[in-house]
Amino acid sequence: MSSYPTFSFHTTADEVATAFSEIIAGKNVLVTGTSLNGIGFDTARVIAKYANLVVITGYNEDRLKLTEEAIKKEIPSANIRRLILDLSSLAAVRSAAAEVNSWPEPLHVLINNAAAIIAPFKLTVDNLENQIATGHIGPFLLTKLLTPKLLAAHSATYTPRVVFLSSVGHALSPGINFATLGHPDEKQFQSMAAYYDTKAANVLTAVELSRRAKGRVLAYSLHPGAIFTKIMQKEEAPAGLQAIGVLDEKGQPKDESIFKSIPQGAATTVVAAFDPRIEGAAGAYLNDCVLANELVSAFCSDPANADKLWEVTEEIIGEKFEFSS
Repeated sequence: MSSYPTFSFHTTADEVATAFSEIIAGKNVLVTGTSLNGIGFDTARVIAKYANLVVITGYNEDRLKLTEEAIKKEIPSANIRRLILDLSSLAAVRSAAAEVNSWPEPLHVLINNAAAIIAPFKLTVDNLENQIATGHIGPFLLTKLLTPKLLAAHSATYTPRVVFLSSVGHALSPGINFATLGHPDEKQFQSMAAYYDTKAANVLTAVELSRRAKGRVLAYSLHPGAIFTKIMQKEEAPAGLQAIGVLDEKGQPKDESIFKSIPQGAATTVVAAFDPRIEGAAGAYLNDCVLANELVSAFCSDPANADKLWEVTEEIIGEKFEFSS
């Protein structure tokens, strides 16, 4: 393992994928949220160079086709499969998961990349707050339903992985209000707070998934870095990011040196998905392509909070997420 390179803030997803090309070879990977010019797209693109199968997802068929076309234009040999997935709808998640479970292939890596735009209060079809539904509850259900596919990939020499894209913003959450998670209260809602809570939920879910899986599945959460993607430029995101000093009064990056390119932003995801050096750190949080548990907030470092979130989310989806002994 000492032959693998050292990664950093500046490392690109292409560099990580090249380093782990032999590990990626033969793997089947599902990436949520793969629209063009996003982190998920670049993640899928670099993995598709070496993987057996890359499943790309989105709720818009036309945009999903554009993603597939862009990847195949660069990598004609890429094996891409499109999956319509609306994470804001529990019924839609169940439908998409049923389709995946009908396929013959096992699933080696599930990358929960998708997130909702930071926006005003909005209820989903299930009467859940849209950000937490799309960024946590939907991915939780998807992961639960695809776990048999992941376990089918387990062998004496390989352990499947689940990756959750979080953010350093998780540390700005004072603590998830478990009482309103399934019963949102518009009067208590703040768009940036909902974003922070969602990212905190991602960290907690990775911790608890790894604990409950007992080595059969490895889960990780990560901060991809500050990347000036479309999600930073829509709805209420600019005002919220201005308030914490990330964007200037014109909605542009205040300090270019802290921002990453999209290829740099996708790099930590690929590390979490394939780096063999982190196998012994299940549930860990990564930043700049390396383990960074010291950056995890006190709330997200408390195992009791991880257990509580798991149980509350099970109640919301109406299903137990358990690993048979």
